[in-house]
Amino acid sequence: MSTATELREKTPQELDQLIADTRRVLLDLRFQNASGELDDTAALRRARRELARALTVARERRAGEPVATPAAPAEPEAEAAETTEETTEEIDE
Repeated sequence: MSTATELREKTPQELDQLIADTRRVLLDLRFQNASGELDDTAALRRARRELARALTVARERRAGEPVATPAAPAEPEAEAAETTEETTEEIDE
């Protein structure tokens, strides 16, 4: 399993190869699961997430997007308190 940071360090050819390999593995796991031969069903989830990570990094490269960063809180606490007071006044009326 690779993290997004590790995937970003790979060359485009390595990333494409990883995507193709992961798709094949996922297909095999689905067949094994359908036939009842798969003991570790969590492997499906891991493979699906690995594929999603690789596809996300590939899309970021094609779009030229910067690396994703965690989002800041949308609303500061002061504004939240004002909204609560306004709502309370409307309810009292």
